[in-house]
Amino acid sequence: MKKMTKLEKNWILYDVGNSAFVMLASTIIPIYYKNIAAASGISAADSTAYFSYATSLVTIIVAVLGPVLGSFADTKGFKKPVFTFFMMMGVLGCAGLAVPKTWLAFLVVYVIAKVGLNASLVFYDAMLGDVTTDDRMDEVSARGYAWGYIGSCIPFVFSLIFVLKADAFGISGTLAMALAFLVNAAWWFLVTLPLLKSYQQIHYVERTANLVRDSFRRLGQSFVEIRKTPKIWYFLLAFFCYIDGVYTIIDMATSYGKDVGISDTNLLLALLLTQVVAFPCSILFGRLSRTVRNTTLIQASIISYFGVVLFALQLDKAWEFWFLAVWVALFQGAIQSMSRSYFARIIPKEKATEFFGFFDIFGKGAAFVGTMLMGISTQLFHTSRAGVAMLAVMFAAGFVLFQLAVRAGDA
Repeated sequence: MKKMTKLEKNWILYDVGNSAFVMLASTIIPIYYKNIAAASGISAADSTAYFSYATSLVTIIVAVLGPVLGSFADTKGFKKPVFTFFMMMGVLGCAGLAVPKTWLAFLVVYVIAKVGLNASLVFYDAMLGDVTTDDRMDEVSARGYAWGYIGSCIPFVFSLIFVLKADAFGISGTLAMALAFLVNAAWWFLVTLPLLKSYQQIHYVERTANLVRDSFRRLGQSFVEIRKTPKIWYFLLAFFCYIDGVYTIIDMATSYGKDVGISDTNLLLALLLTQVVAFPCSILFGRLSRTVRNTTLIQASIISYFGVVLFALQLDKAWEFWFLAVWVALFQGAIQSMSRSYFARIIPKEKATEFFGFFDIFGKGAAFVGTMLMGISTQLFHTSRAGVAMLAVMFAAGFVLFQLAVRAGDA
């Protein structure tokens, strides 16, 4: 691959920025929240369930907003300002997590921050066609995930130092967490500035007098086309199932780890290792896609995640959590970047932004099912293991549906 352009690098930098909050949300935030909830007398199973419900609420909100946001992404002059609005919503929400002192108020601010993040990603994905060419899309996409993983480690390490060495600094644990939230919010904002300064929307439709009505009309036409194209329809259904499992694992790993007795320090350090390992693995899969079929890489990733879930069912030791963290890291970037690349190949190029709107809806809305199933199962059976078992079903369904998509594409 030729040297990346400045615009491609700036696009990748947003992944570096928002991944800092994603890392925080999958590591320190659940631990901090569960400690607040435990201090309020909430049981471990119930606090995990409530966190699952909050995460599910985020995906419902974004799923409702998604169709409108996706359609607006095609309209001239809309992509950057609306992206900026939701990016700032996420940044300010991240900083705002330093304020609440009760578990319920903390979850409310968390939902606001996550909605800002996920909504901004609808536009971020749609920008890919504006910042690079078709022949470079696979590796630029993969490098976005790769540098996001490693870049997120920088503010995370500072956060970890504050949290684990609060006594050495002579500050309270609460103040240490507040500093962690502020550092990550500042990082997210600052590394996004180059993209905001350099990005220009290239592909768009002209504004009309009835913008909302016409946007929904285009969405309706695209949905009909998707339903009539089996390889696209089956893939979106498959993506919904297996990425649901992936996002649920990312969101709930630390909550589950605490429930089975893994210490906070082991959880945080193991998940930091996940980011470090995921960096070269994401780049490796991007290069493998030159010689190995994209579909084969996706199938291997789904099977691997199914194995992750089965292994997690018996997890009760720190070394097992470390092993699982590395296992997940091998395929985490691959399954996300290869899915985005595969979808880019099978859709009409002239309608890429509209179709990626649906891709984001299925992807960001997917975690609703996984987190809700995990929350309900955990409360019904009074153990997080029941919730994890449900994820195996999602990966199995995703694999079967993906096979149907591949066969439809080969037909």
